[in-house]
Amino acid sequence: MGELRSIAAPFVASGPSGVAVRTRLKQLTPGDEKVLRLVGGHLGSLASKDLKARCRDGLEHSGQAWAVRKRELTPASSSRWAGSITKATHDQWALARRCQLAHIQNLEAGIRTIEDRLSLPVGQKGTKKAPGGYRSRREWHAKARRLRVLQDRLTAARADREAGIVHVVRGGKRLARTRHHLETAQLTESAWRGRWEAERWYCRADGESGKRYGNETIRISPDGEVSIKLPAPLAHLANAPHGRYILACRVAFAHRGTEWADRVEANRAIAYRIHLDTGRDRWYVTASWQTPPTLTLPLEAALAHGVIGVDMNADHLAAWRLDLDGNPTGSPRRFLYDLTGPAQHRDAQVRHALTRLLHWAQTCGVKAIAVEDLDFTAEKTREKHGRRTRFRQLISGMPTGKFRARLASMADATGIAVIAVDPAYTSRWGAQHWQKPLTSTTRTTTRHEAAAVAIGRRAQGHPIRRRTAPPPHDRSDRAGHRTAQAGSGVPRREGPRPRIPGPRTRSVLPGCGVNAGDQNAQHRPGRSTEHGFWRQDPLPLGP
Repeated sequence: MGELRSIAAPFVASGPSGVAVRTRLKQLTPGDEKVLRLVGGHLGSLASKDLKARCRDGLEHSGQAWAVRKRELTPASSSRWAGSITKATHDQWALARRCQLAHIQNLEAGIRTIEDRLSLPVGQKGTKKAPGGYRSRREWHAKARRLRVLQDRLTAARADREAGIVHVVRGGKRLARTRHHLETAQLTESAWRGRWEAERWYCRADGESGKRYGNETIRISPDGEVSIKLPAPLAHLANAPHGRYILACRVAFAHRGTEWADRVEANRAIAYRIHLDTGRDRWYVTASWQTPPTLTLPLEAALAHGVIGVDMNADHLAAWRLDLDGNPTGSPRRFLYDLTGPAQHRDAQVRHALTRLLHWAQTCGVKAIAVEDLDFTAEKTREKHGRRTRFRQLISGMPTGKFRARLASMADATGIAVIAVDPAYTSRWGAQHWQKPLTSTTRTTTRHEAAAVAIGRRAQGHPIRRRTAPPPHDRSDRAGHRTAQAGSGVPRREGPRPRIPGPRTRSVLPGCGVNAGDQNAQHRPGRSTEHGFWRQDPLPLGP
């Protein structure tokens, strides 16, 4: 058995740093929709021009260039609209740079995998930790050609990164490519054009503390009145003083409405975004604001009432409650969800499953939930898994990173801490050491439920592997030693186990076996026995 990799210590995940709530703009008049479309289209064109200028600057960008771009946008909009557009441009450029770095790392990992497999003989079998050679000469030749393609892509990507060049498509590259496959997407050209224009619109405004209702550009009063500061070219459409347009509808935030109202009445900063859902033909407004960082509980305090270990799978969450000693209590729970369909449906399914999990944790009185610190971003590459297309689809559809972030956000409102643990060997050791002992005549423990126990024990600092049954009494060498043995650096590992004073059964007289832990009491030449003192006499020198 090879050496085990080092396992990171568990830690309490940090809570959310902001809040975003959304509601629908109902009962809009045709005039309101016309104004929203004009504002979004005009500001969207300014955002496209600003993004082009930012990409042209590349790595030579400076604060002075930022001020110049903002001054150029101000006459065509306003100072606040210009500040919001330039800030969004910087965020989008920074996101493109991070994605570019991730793409380079993905290409490097694929090239390493192909080079390692090409260096092996054709047909050589692999192991659980490393793949073997390719199956045939035909596959070997195809992968050799793909290696050259990946190397060319890597060279081009590195050159772009060194030059500060990023490739960004406002509206999304996927939607842009859909224009050439309208029949496959079941869209008409006009329907695609409507979605494309709506995605490229820009109608968002950053908040500002101390201003009326926390935002001077898009303002929502406590009674739900929505007003927009129109850009300078559209000021003639205003129906209120100071170039503002008031929508005919009234809005109310059902989720976190009290928090939103408190911030509005205190004139604290709130950012708003108005967008159109072309699939439903509905207008929505999203309010977002920052929250002070929540103080995370110490790990010992979070585990004071036990922990719930959770193992995320493709179609359900497997959870089991553990007491303070790491022992599973009660019965395991499953929280089912369906990750097929559009992104909104998948996100709703995960939210519903997490809501049921948190309600069960509150019922049990547990203040901590342990999950794996896992993300399949680097594990779903085509080169690593090869022909295992179904497995690649499986791990690609599991939102592991978003799962922990959403769980931490939802648990913060309930006072439950989220503990992230190292995912190494949890499924393997859980099935090996906990699946069979936890299976009874009335309950069949699955591999995922056993992994939930392993995750919970790792969060508590308890070992996952259990000591196996002792070897046969006749010869320990015939069956081998136990699987969980002390390491070579553990002090007194060669000594005997501690002996509990007194007889083990009632049939043994008191005082018998008190020297069982003494190595000098064994039957060895030159050493004493348990029931008497014996020593070999010296050999006689004469007959």
